[in-house]
Amino acid sequence: MTDDEKTELARKLRKQQTKAEKKLWSEVRANQINGIKFRRQQPLGDYIVDFVTFDLDLVIEVDGGQHMESESDEKRDQWLEDQGFTVLRFWNNQVLKNTEGVLKEINNKLEELSEGRKE
Repeated sequence: MTDDEKTELARKLRKQQTKAEKKLWSEVRANQINGIKFRRQQPLGDYIVDFVTFDLDLVIEVDGGQHMESESDEKRDQWLEDQGFTVLRFWNNQVLKNTEGVLKEINNKLEELSEGRKE
């Protein structure tokens, strides 16, 4: 897939977000968590990630049932980690039913990554 095709697909995915992705985006957009800027449906290498902050190299994926024990997700996560990203994965129902808990976990990871950069 060319870069232009990935960009076009990312635009399409932004318009077709799941309820869980919309919910999480409403909570992390506009620097709402510790002033950190997130992007959604961002091409990275051969992949398009749900959310990413380049400030602290954190990728957040929101998964439905089709991702259960997915080998392609493991390969993707490994590639992202090899590029220096930390990957957090949440299930759709976690985001929808326990938004506060998900945001707390994201915030904790952001603080951890931020502290690691200061050292």
